[in-house]
Amino acid sequence: MRIRIQVSEADDAKAWGILIRHSIGEAYPNRTFVISEQAAEALRQAGIDFVELSREQGTAGVPVVASGERV
Repeated sequence: MRIRIQVSEADDAKAWGILIRHSIGEAYPNRTFVISEQAAEALRQAGIDFVELSREQGTAGVPVVASGERV
């Protein structure tokens, strides 16, 4: 399971250091990341302030294509 989070502005730099070590994740504008559950737990243990925006099922990096959709 992957989790979409937004990190607080105050903890942004500290979060990057942890995420680089714990997750093959995705970074988006406005301090938003898609990370593994393990990476989210590492952020919690480090006291990083973040908001969980959503949870995603599926495999990282594999696009979801609807049946019959052109690729």
